[in-house]
Amino acid sequence: MKYVFFDIECACVYRNVAKMCAFGYVVTDEKFNVLAREDILLNPKGKFHLTGRKGGEGLVLPYEYEDFKKYPVFPAEYRRIKALLEDGDAIVLGHATMNDVNYLNLETKRYKLPSFRFEFHDTQFFWMNTEHDFSRQVGLGVMAEALSVDFTPHRAVDDAYATMRVCEALCKREGVDVQGLIARYKIRGGKIADYRIVKENSAGLKQYLADRAREREEYHRAHEEFYRYVNKYMHRRKKGGALEGKVFCFAKDVEIDVPMSVKLVASIFNSGGKYTSHPSDCNVYIARSEGGMRYESAMRQGAAFIPLDTLKEELS
Repeated sequence: MKYVFFDIECACVYRNVAKMCAFGYVVTDEKFNVLAREDILLNPKGKFHLTGRKGGEGLVLPYEYEDFKKYPVFPAEYRRIKALLEDGDAIVLGHATMNDVNYLNLETKRYKLPSFRFEFHDTQFFWMNTEHDFSRQVGLGVMAEALSVDFTPHRAVDDAYATMRVCEALCKREGVDVQGLIARYKIRGGKIADYRIVKENSAGLKQYLADRAREREEYHRAHEEFYRYVNKYMHRRKKGGALEGKVFCFAKDVEIDVPMSVKLVASIFNSGGKYTSHPSDCNVYIARSEGGMRYESAMRQGAAFIPLDTLKEELS
C-alpha cells in the first residue's frame, strides 16, 4: 500500500472556475518513506487573480507568473495526474482535500475530460476526529505547530510534503498507521466519480451533527416557552412599581434557562418593568458577562448593563 499526498494551487478560483497552475504530490510507503515527489506546473490559460477575501494580497507563488505560459496546459498532464490519484494500491490524502478535489473536477469539466474516480482522505478531518471537535476547520500550519512539524508555506509540493509529515506525526501520536486511524474513528473516505463529489464522514461527525440538532431543538423549545410567558403576562404587570419605565432584555443563554428566566421576568413585571426581545429597544441589559452582539447592540443605545447575579440578588 502506498500513500499519495497532494496539493493544488490555482491562478484564480471562482464559483465554477478553478484554473490550476500547480499540482504538487508526494508518494510514500506505509512507513512514510518518500518514494517520489514533484511539482507539476501548468499553464492556467488565464490571468492570476491574487487578492485575498478582503481585497488585500492573497496567493503568493514562488515563480515568475510569466513563466507559467511555457508550461503545458492541464489536459497534457491529465493522464499522469489521474494515474497517481486512481492507483488502486494507494490511499489518497490531502489537507482540506475537498477544495482540491473540487479544483480537479472543475478543470476536467472546463476541458471536457472524463471525470476523476477515486476515494480520498483529509488530514484536517483526521484532526477533527482525534480532537473530537468538529466545530471549526484547522489550518495546516496550526496542525503542524501542534504536532511539532516544521512547515513553511511555499510550493504545492512543499505543502503536500508538510501534509504527509503532519499525517505521520498524527499517526505516531495515535499509535496507528493511516488504515488504523481510519478504522479507529470509523471514517468513511470522500469520493469523486461522474463529476459528483461526496464528503468524508465518520461516526464522530454523525454524533456531533445529531447533538447539534438536539441542542437546536431544545433551544427553540425553551425560547418559545419563555416568550409565551412574556407575551401572556407583560400586559398584567404592576403599574407604578419600582421598575416603572425600565425595559429589560436578557442575553439569549439567560432567556433559554426557562425556570430562572421566567422567575426573573415575573419579578420585573411585579415591579412595573417591561421586557423586549430586541436589545436595541431596552434600557437595561442582563447577561452573565459583558460581550457579544446583543450586548453591543444594547450598549450602543445607552442601556445599562447589570450582571445576572446582581439582578438576581436585587430582585430577591
